[in-house]
Amino acid sequence: MDAFRILPMTQTKSLPQQGLVIFAKNKDLVSDFYQKALGLQIQESEKTHDLLVSQCHEVVVHAISKAYAKSIEISSPPAPREETPLKPTFVVADLEVVRAAAKATGGHLKPLKQAWRFRGFIVLDGWDPEGNIVQFKMIDPAASK
Repeated sequence: MDAFRILPMTQTKSLPQQGLVIFAKNKDLVSDFYQKALGLQIQESEKTHDLLVSQCHEVVVHAISKAYAKSIEISSPPAPREETPLKPTFVVADLEVVRAAAKATGGHLKPLKQAWRFRGFIVLDGWDPEGNIVQFKMIDPAASK
């Protein structure tokens, strides 16, 4: 049962609190998106993967095999892959920073008029350069008034 115990805060202060592994056809492009959108730094970069980290996040962008990648078509601009049952969510300081990162790397963030307010956050969906749906949320300044 020790494998399932929650670590005390003193043991987790230097560990990322959220993690995600993303399999990508174009590892470098997808890695660039998450670096810019979330302010992550490359901690490790190999031919097969990039490990991106911050104090709160750890994202591994893993290259899929070339044989499998040949069978995957990604349109330009990428179509959102809405059929997936998972949608990672990240708290960010500014949705416009995410929008700029998406624009610079071939991803997308929906217009601000499509955002919704929920539990003190402004929430907005987008997708990375390969169409993987991602949700971003920032603290709603109006919620503290």
